[in-house]
Amino acid sequence: MTRPARGRLARYGFAESDTGPRAVDLLGPDGLGLWRPDTQEPTDDQAVELLTALSRAADPDLALRQLHRLVEAERQHGDEVAVRDALAADPGLRRRLVAVLGASSALGDHLVANPGQWAVLATEPDGLAPTADGRLDLTAAAKLTTLTGAVPLLRQAYRLALLRIAAADLTGGRGLEQTMAALSGLADATLATAYDIAVDELPEGTTPPRLAVVAMGKCGGDELNYVSDVDVIFVAAGDDDLIAATQVATRLIGICGLVAWPVDAALRPEGNRGPLVRTLASHLAYYKRWARTWEFQALLKARPAAGDLALAREWIAALAPLVWTAAERPEAVSDVRSMRRKILDNVPPKELEREIKRGPGGLRDIEFAVQLLQLVHGRGDESLRVPGTLPALRALVAGGYVGRADGEALLRGYRFLRAVEHRLQLQGLRRTHTVPTEPAALRWLAAALGYAATPGRSAVEEFRAEWVTHATEVRRLHAKLLYRPLLESVARVPAEGLRLTPEAARHRLEVLGFADPAGALRHLQALTGGVSRTAAIQRTLLPVLLDEFADAPEPDRGLLNYRQVSDKLGSTPWYLRLLRDSGPVARRLARVLSSSKYAADLLAREPEALRLLAEDSELTPRPRETLVEGFVAAAVRHDDPVEATRAVRALRRRELVRIAAADVLSRAGSLAPLTPRPPGGGARRPTVVDVSAVGTALSHVTDATLAAALRAARVAQPGPPGLRFAVIGMGRLGGYESNYLSDADVLFVYDPPPGADESAAGAASAAAHAIAEELRRLLSAPAPDPPLGVDADLRPEGRQGPLVRSLAAYAQYYARWSKVWEAQALLRARFVCGDADLGAEFEAMVEPVRYPADGLSREQVVEIRRIKARVETERLPRGADPATHTKLGRGGLADVEWAVQLLQLRHAGRLPALRGTRTLDALAAAREAGLLDPDDAAELAAGWTLAAQVRDALMLVRGRAGDQLPRHGVELAGVVRLLGHEDPGEFLDEYLRTGRHSRTVVQRILEAPL
Repeated sequence: MTRPARGRLARYGFAESDTGPRAVDLLGPDGLGLWRPDTQEPTDDQAVELLTALSRAADPDLALRQLHRLVEAERQHGDEVAVRDALAADPGLRRRLVAVLGASSALGDHLVANPGQWAVLATEPDGLAPTADGRLDLTAAAKLTTLTGAVPLLRQAYRLALLRIAAADLTGGRGLEQTMAALSGLADATLATAYDIAVDELPEGTTPPRLAVVAMGKCGGDELNYVSDVDVIFVAAGDDDLIAATQVATRLIGICGLVAWPVDAALRPEGNRGPLVRTLASHLAYYKRWARTWEFQALLKARPAAGDLALAREWIAALAPLVWTAAERPEAVSDVRSMRRKILDNVPPKELEREIKRGPGGLRDIEFAVQLLQLVHGRGDESLRVPGTLPALRALVAGGYVGRADGEALLRGYRFLRAVEHRLQLQGLRRTHTVPTEPAALRWLAAALGYAATPGRSAVEEFRAEWVTHATEVRRLHAKLLYRPLLESVARVPAEGLRLTPEAARHRLEVLGFADPAGALRHLQALTGGVSRTAAIQRTLLPVLLDEFADAPEPDRGLLNYRQVSDKLGSTPWYLRLLRDSGPVARRLARVLSSSKYAADLLAREPEALRLLAEDSELTPRPRETLVEGFVAAAVRHDDPVEATRAVRALRRRELVRIAAADVLSRAGSLAPLTPRPPGGGARRPTVVDVSAVGTALSHVTDATLAAALRAARVAQPGPPGLRFAVIGMGRLGGYESNYLSDADVLFVYDPPPGADESAAGAASAAAHAIAEELRRLLSAPAPDPPLGVDADLRPEGRQGPLVRSLAAYAQYYARWSKVWEAQALLRARFVCGDADLGAEFEAMVEPVRYPADGLSREQVVEIRRIKARVETERLPRGADPATHTKLGRGGLADVEWAVQLLQLRHAGRLPALRGTRTLDALAAAREAGLLDPDDAAELAAGWTLAAQVRDALMLVRGRAGDQLPRHGVELAGVVRLLGHEDPGEFLDEYLRTGRHSRTVVQRILEAPL
């Protein structure tokens, strides 16, 4: 029993047909004569080669049917063996013709209808493939058709050229870009020939007009696909040419519609409502006055195509200055983004995910991103002024405007999507951009694109997987590039500001207010000199950064700080990429560097911390528990206490950068980092909402630093088993009101092991002292970060008393010898780190001391008043202005704190709500308890808050401690800008007025009758 022929033919990829002719019949003796049904084998070696070629076609069955039809057509013309003999003798022809027949039913139909035209695919006498560059061969067309007349002949020549391009494309003879260029060249040649025909048909005696045909869209970008409208604009030289030019243009459109494709002139001024042809002067007037952003975007692809090419070049040159300033319109960037969204909204929902042109992750995503970057950056960089998408994308990568990896991903995505588009359109020469859903059509598409099955996955699944990968990456990069915040900033810089030539740069620096333009220019030259990619990216960033620096009181300092950071990080692969690509990082960095010497110094020591500027979540202060856990874990990783503390201090430095940057940016408008939107809705707010949040965040960092340092100290000085040790926060640390340069005011308390005798108690005391000294030593060691002084001067007996006391010794001292000022200091006491139970016992022990049940005696109140007066007269620095001294000045921090603490000492014993370490919380509790008039409480809160804000701002601006708000100069301007105000004079008046009001209330409280 012989095996069915179908089984043997299946190895060549032929499918059994239930409706059409069977492969065995088409290949058998009554068909092509390539198959012997009796032996179920090819007839000869030549048949094997042809069958093998058919098996490699995108659709072997389609290729076989078309070849059979072609041979039948030849037979009807009396030359039935010509094509078979040629296929046998010419392997190149065999490969090209079979590829076309298996991929395009439309071109196969054309060949069947025009016997003999397959010969244009034959190998040349020199052994090379036939030319496929889009040139029209009217002579060859005339020989291969019986048709006469210029238009029919042009149609035949067009089809023959298209046939050669498709064959080269399908057999790997030309890559995607060559294919697109060839199709665009064919369009140019077709337009030129149609133009000549139209001119020849003008009425006798008509003077030929000067008319330019300008290619637009894909044709203008040399990236035409197989089936597309050809976008053009018609330009006449003058008014005298208009009538004849309109006749020529109208006839050209008609001819091209008959020959190849529709000509679309809708991109002209006023679209289809406007005249088909305008003069150059009329175009120029329209674009100067009326054109919208999308019309300038379209002009990016303008290219001379046919007619008067010199006039086309003149038209393009005249409009170029308008194109390359269009991005400076306030609405330009948003217009381009809006247009892309509008295109997406117009895609039918059922086709959205299958649309490779207009859908998400499609060709339009790539084109819009590239064109927007061209419009913005091309104003200052002429290398970007190219019409094609791929050349423009390569120029953007070379110029540093797009990262290499991003650029490569977009190039791969573009090539993939255009390849899919070409195969879809070539099949039936229909205009389509939608991936089919039918299984058979998908199998054909996957095969046409060269996909093959792999173990566990079909060819269609392989295609789908790659499509999803490319579409996802394209969509991500589209959003990244099209919505890059830096674009708006660059667009706002005048075009001349983007060309950082020495002369232009010096002039711009003077205009921007740099005090030392020559010095600033040297920084610019150091940053942008040379032809490296780093210099290219810096040339993109600096025009925007200079504008940010110019808004600061000292632009020169911002630029210097930027150069120092760039010198340290310029060679790292992520630094400039982060500034260019990652949200508002560049402008945030400029704002921080130009506003805060404190933050700039931190970044100079910890430059990698600028990564924090990329995400709002990274500019959110970390919770205390997270900080303590992380800092202690860093210490645990090191056996050497010095190394452990160094690791902890590095973490502290990074957290200080986080808080300082968030503080600086919190009033910087669109640059401010915001919290996530609440789940139930509502507005987002700054991650650092006020000065209290800053104080809390800084106190948490200090808590974590002390906890980790204590852990390292106890490793170095372990002490006897059972020794308990705790650190109690005092002063601003205890009140969660730390500032950027605050010391850590603390008390050290220990408890000897249970049952310790006198000797063991003495050893415990010595061990506790050793732990405290080691902690202070570790944190005071020189290091590249702001120091954290550990100040224990608020302990009993001050510096004359022991550094560490036992819990029992503290209890004895406070019960017998403590003074009222020590009770006042204990109002801020809270457990920070160490043994939590011991900390709680200490807090419980001092409760009756700081919150006396009977309040204060008359003598104690008088003593507080006396000490307050002494502080004002003795501790205010010589020459200080008491009206603007934030700490000790009138209505400032000390004033409000003493008033609030007096209320706490007098009333917290009977009013538990007053028992807290935070000034503003205690103030609010006093108001709620009726101890303060609401208006007075508001005055005190305003005075304390403004003084605290100014004190923090002074430290951020100066980079060093300082409590005196100057009445004029750059430091005052820096503080005012940092706090979100504009006029230094008005701000100073507000500060003085707030201080006076606060001082009045303080005096009423301190001097209230007893």
